[in-house]
This record gives sequence, C-alpha cells and structure tokens, in this order.
Amino acid sequence: MPTTMSIRVLLIDDDARLHQLLGVYLGQNGVALESAHDGRGGLRALSGGAFDAVLLDVMMPDLDGLSVLRTIRERSRVPVLMLTARGDEADRVVGLELGADDYVPKPFSPRELLARLRAVLRRVQPEATARRVVVAGVEVDVPAREVRVDGARVELTAIEFDILVALLRRAGRVVPREALLAEAGRGDVVVSERTVDVHISKLRRKLGDDPRSPTKIQTVRGVGYVFKQETA
Repeated sequence: MPTTMSIRVLLIDDDARLHQLLGVYLGQNGVALESAHDGRGGLRALSGGAFDAVLLDVMMPDLDGLSVLRTIRERSRVPVLMLTARGDEADRVVGLELGADDYVPKPFSPRELLARLRAVLRRVQPEATARRVVVAGVEVDVPAREVRVDGARVELTAIEFDILVALLRRAGRVVPREALLAEAGRGDVVVSERTVDVHISKLRRKLGDDPRSPTKIQTVRGVGYVFKQETA
C-alpha cells in the first residue's frame, strides 16, 4: 500500500544537490517536495500551489531569501523554515522578525530538517501531520486508511483515499488540481487532470455530497477543489 504524500513542501534554494538529496529523503518519509531554484520561481510556485510549508534559503542570487520571505508574509501564513550557511545572529533575528517560523543553519542532516519541519507543522498547522482528521462529519484514520461519514464506514479506493486526505488536511484552502495529481500519482496508474475530476465525482457520491450542489467538496473553476470546513 503506497504511503500517502499528505505533507507538501516547497524548497526554494539554488543548490541543485540539496534538492536531489532532500527530494529522496523527504519522499521516503511522507513529504512530497517540490523545487524552485530561485526566489522569483518560488513565488510563482506558491501563487499556484497549496503547500504546507516552505524551506527557504537566505543566500540566493537576484532575489534573496529575506526579500522572498517578506513577500510571502504579505500574501500568506504558510510556515517558513529559513535555511542558511550564515552564522550571523543578525540574519536570524531579521528572518524571525519578518515571520520565519524556524531557522536551520547549513550544513544540516536531512533527519534534523525533517524533525524541525514536523515540529513547526505540529505547532502551527497540526492537521498536516495528524493521524486522525475530522472535518464536517468526515473522519479519517490515516494509518488504518479508514473513512467514516457521520459514523458509517465508507469504502474508498487507494487514490480516492489519498485525494480525500489531501483535501481534508487543507480544509478551507483551495487545492489545485496539480497538487492533487501529485498526491494521487503512482507508478501503476496513469493520472491526468480528468482522472482527478472523475475521482472527485466518485468521492462526492460516496461521502453523500450532492454532485449538483456539493457542500463538502466544492469546485473552484480553473484552479482545483476545496473541502469546506462547515457545510450547509
């Protein structure tokens, strides 16, 4: 049974080797890592994606990490962990004052980074790492891969389950189709945007959500889907 990639993280760093190293390690530990190799690319990725956290390097050409953080905080409260090779206390203070949630000095081990990431998520976004998620009468036991709606057991396919967890853990936030593709992707299944739409339709039916006027999983035209925290 595949591991649900329920935590989605954006790494903004110009070190290609770091992207490769963290992509493998975090992927083995239930974290889907997406990459941007400069500040402007990172801001573009953030504008079109639903991320649970950002790993942001301070020292980057063109647009440095502190400038990127300042822009992020004007738009979002997504948790940000700053990565830097600098030992200057002033940089750490400025980053924290601008709204960084943690500061990880380079070099670091992937294991330490994962622990720091999980600690930040538990503090500021506990649903991202929760083993049990309950939203609007839908209850999911993530390790057991069991779903109940108003107490009644509901059988889902593996892809339907992964998509549902992705939506529930970001309840109230729009999740782009591309993010759901990443959640549902696996080697033995061909996944397309149409595939996601089909599974959303099946999920609505199984969750008792009226497909003509859904109150749980709502469509955001041209973007993706949002699971409403309160249903009508």
